[in-house]
Amino acid sequence: MKDIIAFENVCKIYNKKFYALNNVNLKIGEGMFGLLGPNGAGKSTLMKSLITLIIPDKGRVMVDGYDTRTHSLEVRDIVGYLPQDFSIYPNLTALEFLDYMGQINNIGSRKTRNRKIEEVLNKVNLWEARNKKVGGFSGGMKRRLGIANAILKDPKILIVDEPTAGLDPEERVRFRMLLVELSKQKCIILSTHIVEDISSSCERIGLLNKGSIEYLGSPIDFILKAKGKVREFKVLSDEEILKLKDKYEVISVKRTSSGKFLRVVGEDFQEEGYGIDMEPNLEDAYMYFMKYGKGEKNYV
Repeated sequence: MKDIIAFENVCKIYNKKFYALNNVNLKIGEGMFGLLGPNGAGKSTLMKSLITLIIPDKGRVMVDGYDTRTHSLEVRDIVGYLPQDFSIYPNLTALEFLDYMGQINNIGSRKTRNRKIEEVLNKVNLWEARNKKVGGFSGGMKRRLGIANAILKDPKILIVDEPTAGLDPEERVRFRMLLVELSKQKCIILSTHIVEDISSSCERIGLLNKGSIEYLGSPIDFILKAKGKVREFKVLSDEEILKLKDKYEVISVKRTSSGKFLRVVGEDFQEEGYGIDMEPNLEDAYMYFMKYGKGEKNYV
């Protein structure tokens, strides 16, 4: 697979001492790439360095052969970006909004823009709502309109930052399916702290923590690192829950007709003598990493 994006020893430093990005080396090719990490990990800084809004203090970022430092205009021509806080003009219809954005981006004649607008609105399933004012759109519709805007110029690379934040479960599923479909033709970077978004759509992930890439590989390999580290306990009292919380990282508590069950990750369950070992998922693996695995060489 050809690498389209390359971060080479990239550092971004604020106030001469805070490393928002700390010696990041990362290569990304075609398809869907998930950038996972807690809030404040440096994900937005990394995304902004890709779209030339931020220039590294050290190292360089290469996008399809272009150095973002010296060829920012060329990079912007091939990158589409949907930020977490996507601004719209509420009194415009979807057609009017995209036509306005198309003019700003110098997208051909009116005839060309109309053709492209119809194409992208159909892709995001908003053609039937084309004459409605976007101020009345649901959260999911607004995010899909944001994608339509981001792909209007047919970029080679699409970057989406926290795309499902604030969406209801049904809209989140629709949005993830849309990104998967688009990834067949583009390099898509999905930056999020919502583990479920990545587990259901990305073949390759990078985990960014405190400005450094601490895991790079497949979700499956990441999950395997939590093998034997996940257990579910049936608990009979609040005191028992507190005892387990003191020892382990709690993933979830569920209540059923059979009782209350606590799912945890931990290093050693031998002294408990009860509970059931569970197959880990990506959320388990992420929580295990954040509690026990940070800085370990076998993750990098």
